[in-house]
Amino acid sequence: MDEQRDMRIGELARLTGTTVRTIRYYEEIGLLPGPDERASGSHRTYSPQDAERLQTVLRLKDLLGVSLEELRELIAAEDARTVLREEFRAEHTAPRRRAEILRAALGNVERQRALVRGRQAQLAELDAELAEREALVLTRLDEVGARREAQPRRR
Repeated sequence: MDEQRDMRIGELARLTGTTVRTIRYYEEIGLLPGPDERASGSHRTYSPQDAERLQTVLRLKDLLGVSLEELRELIAAEDARTVLREEFRAEHTAPRRRAEILRAALGNVERQRALVRGRQAQLAELDAELAEREALVLTRLDEVGARREAQPRRR
């Protein structure tokens, strides 16, 4: 598929591996830009940038398992970074302003990383709980005299 052309919602759903319903819902709650002004009866088209944004939203949601509010925060930080990046790259941007932009971008990245680290800590806690349960089950297997099959322990 030519990634530089606009597409309709069904194409976007197929391209990103999601559903039309999800796309419409994400538009409704502000995770994706809403439909542009268009004549009644005409179809909404999505740009390659819209597809990229949707892929980012889906990736963050899948990887981090975040709530919709946390997802909004992550996307807002991404949007802010995009705006700052464009201003930074503009030829007329003064060195002092570029430094301000970099500090702002750093703050956005730090907030995103804090959310990721929070999720990592939660996952580490869950892993520790599961390891304890596994040890308890193995102990009880030994107590009842059941030999474990030669199964490799997963880590």
